[in-house]
Formats: sequence, structure tokens, C-alpha cells
Amino acid sequence: MPVNSTHPDYDANAFDWSRARDVLSGEDAVKSAGEKYLPRLDSQTDEEFMAYRKRASFFNATARSTEGFIGLIFRRPPFVKVSESSAGVGKALNAFVNDADMLGTTLAGYAKNVTSEVVGVGRAGSLVDWEGDVEKRAYVSLYTAEQIINWRVERVNGRNVPTLIVLSESVPSESPDDLFEFNSQPQMRVLKLVAGDLTSDASGKRPFHYQVEIWRPKENQSKRAKVEWELVETKIPLRLGKPLPLIPFVFHGPRHSRPDVDRPPLRDIIAVNLDHYRLDADYKHGLHFTALPTAWVSGFDKSASLRIGSSTAWVSETPGATAGYLEFTGQGLTTFERAMDRDERLMAVLGSRLLEDQKRVGETAEAIQLRQSGENSVLSAIASSVSESLTQILSWVFWWNSTEEIPDAVTSADVLIQLNTDFSLKGMTSQDLQAVVGAWQAGAISKDTMFELFRKGEILPDGRTNQDEAALIQQQNSQDKGASFSALPASPTRNGAGAPAQQQMQ
Repeated sequence: MPVNSTHPDYDANAFDWSRARDVLSGEDAVKSAGEKYLPRLDSQTDEEFMAYRKRASFFNATARSTEGFIGLIFRRPPFVKVSESSAGVGKALNAFVNDADMLGTTLAGYAKNVTSEVVGVGRAGSLVDWEGDVEKRAYVSLYTAEQIINWRVERVNGRNVPTLIVLSESVPSESPDDLFEFNSQPQMRVLKLVAGDLTSDASGKRPFHYQVEIWRPKENQSKRAKVEWELVETKIPLRLGKPLPLIPFVFHGPRHSRPDVDRPPLRDIIAVNLDHYRLDADYKHGLHFTALPTAWVSGFDKSASLRIGSSTAWVSETPGATAGYLEFTGQGLTTFERAMDRDERLMAVLGSRLLEDQKRVGETAEAIQLRQSGENSVLSAIASSVSESLTQILSWVFWWNSTEEIPDAVTSADVLIQLNTDFSLKGMTSQDLQAVVGAWQAGAISKDTMFELFRKGEILPDGRTNQDEAALIQQQNSQDKGASFSALPASPTRNGAGAPAQQQMQ
């Protein structure tokens, strides 16, 4: 089979991914798809269908919902745990946090890009690679669901790991005729886990190593002929002079970080959103033909030109001649209005809370939190899953700069990233604050845990570390102590008689 062969799960989900991309892109992309999302009416010509499509408006509840979900997850910055050392692994990790993809994207910004892909499409992937020519550092590259075209998972040394991942890329190619012309060509990056010697080591495990192949279309092919691919480069990345034991690729999903394709979180909202678009097209089509005033006459000369306006008068010599306007009556268009209102309410129930009509009466914080518990559970699952996969990326970067034997030796005690899972707008109450302080004073929790609870309760400002807060407390205590000493009465001075001055004044 050719190198661009696709996985069966890829073929089964390609339509959902394409539909999600179009809907998230907005009205222009949805309308450009033509009959893919808006069926042509019976006996409609091309001109009539174009007018029918132009009159419709696309109410993009899906994109607004996605923006709302991303805003809730990143309402607080991600918690990142890396070594603070200024040399070795700590220096490499800090450089990665400041520039994760060697394009100037911070780790927090990269996390937002990954989360956007997972929320919108339900799938993404990250390839951790090493730049060994100039900067000599690890970096990560993001691949969308459409670019991960094939994969294979096998049992290797007692665990299920990917042994084949095929990535579709587009690389720039320089034009020999025009320096300013930008051309690109397709490319396939094949990541393989190749078995080594048939002999096993002392622990009974067979050695495997990571290998990368680059495939490109053959040159001078006929445009009508089927594209043939050829292998142009094969390389084996090394770390400390040894091949990598696993493929440094991490899958991102809404519920897990396995290669299996998961259900897109917004698929139901997208389906209702497109149904709303079709209803709106029919509604606007009906308004166009029924709401416009149409004059009718009876008993007038057919060849006469009747002009509508207050400056002209229609005169007929035929007895009983009459005129009027056609007026639409009935419930046809009202049915469309009710159907569109139902779709909007259904989208709100499915997760588009930003588009739901706000209640006119007051709601308590507990009622709002209970009403949004369903959406919060979905968001929490997405945030937890992406946190797990992003931690795997940090583990690969840590391992690549360390001396650990295998990547699995790096644990959450070394590196960790956690996205926000508290989406409630309700902060910490005074009773909760007193309870946390009381638990710290009783020795039930540490000071760092107390500060972390304060941060989640929106008492500590974002960007202030626990060390900064402890230093501010110590500084404030020192100032208060100095102020208390300055507020004490001065020692009484004695006059010539040896009695205190204050007593002499009395």
C-alpha cells in the first residue's frame, strides 16, 4: 500500500473533522461548501440557489461556545512545575517553557493551541524533536487531526505503544524563476519503531529503536496519473549516542491521550447549528417571496404601464375595475421561527451557555453552579486529559536533557502541567478562608497548600508564586514590628531635681 494510505478510523471521522473546521471557520466557509450543508430546493437553477444561499445567515453558536470553553479553561494560567535550576535540565526546561515550538510560542500558548484543537475537533498530536545544529534543544510541533493519517499500535515489551505514525506535511519549495513566489509540496513523515536484534537483554526485553522516514512525490509525474511516492531520507535520532527506545509522539484527546479516535465534544452542537442554518435559509426564502408587496389589478388595459407612487393615479374606463396588494396570511413562516427558537434552546442545553437568554430573576451561586454542572464535567474531562498529555511532552523534554535510561523514569514529581478545572465564578468565602487558615495553624496542611487554595479561591493574584507571597508576608511583618516599636512612648527624661519630667508637669 502507498505511504499516504489512511487508517480506517481516519476515514470514518474525516467528515466530522471537515464539518467541524467549516463550522468553526464561520459563515463564509459554510456557504462556500454549497450543497454540502444546504440542499438545493426542487427545480432550483444555479442562480436561484446562489440567491437562496446568500439570503441565509449562519448563526455561529459553535464558535462562540468554543471560545467560551477555552476562556473558562484558561481563565487562570496553567500550573507548570519544572526545575528552577539555572543549569542543566532546569535551564533547558525553562527555555522550553518560554519557547516551546521554536516559533516564539510559550508553553501556555502552546497549551491553548492544543486545547483549541481538542475542543473543536477532538484530536491533535505533538511530536517532540531535537534541534542539534544551532540551538541544541528540544522543541515540539503540533499536528492536527487531519495530518495524522495513519498509525499502528502493537505490544512491545509488555506494553501497548505506537509502532507506526504517518504524518502529512506541507514543506516550502523555492521557485527557480521567482524568488518572491511561495510554493509548497506535500511530504509524508513516517515515524517507526523498528525492532533490533532478535536476542533479548538480561531482563528478557527485545531492543527497539526510533526511525524517521521522509517521503515525497516523484518528480516529473503526469498530473493525471496517480501520485507515486519515493523515500528521500531516512534518519535515526540519537540521544547520548543511542537511538530512542520509543516514538516521541503524544496524542491529545478530550478523554484520553491514546491513539484511538475519540468523539468530538461539540459534534452535537455542530449538527444542531447546521440544522438552524438550513431553517434560516428556508425562513429567509419565504420572507423574500411573501413579505415583499405585490400589486395586482383587474379591469385595466394590459398594455398600460402602471406606476406605483403618490404622484400617479390609475384610471380605468372598465366598470368594476379594482386593484390591491397581495398579502401573506397563515402560519407557515411562524413554524420556521418556532423551529429556529427550538434549535437555539437546544444548542444552549448542549453547552452553548454564552448564547442562552439570561434569566430575569436573580440566581444564587449554588443554583448557577448546579445548572452548569453538566458542562463543567465535560470541561473538566477535557482539561484533565490535555493536562496529562502536556505532562507527557514535558517528560519527553526532561528525559531528552537528562541521563535517565527510559522516558518512563520521568514522573510527575519531576515535571507537571495542570490546566484549570475550577470554572465556578464564585470565589472563596470568608468562612472558607478562616477554615483554611485554621487548618494551617493546626498543622493539618502546609503553607504551600494554603497558598494554593488561596490561589484557586482567587485571593492570591495570578503570577505571584508561593515564595513571593511568603516574602511579602515577612516584609509586612517586619514593617509592622518596626512601626510598633516607633509607636511606644519615649523614655522619660529627668530634670535637674532627678524627678521624671512627666511628674514635674503634673
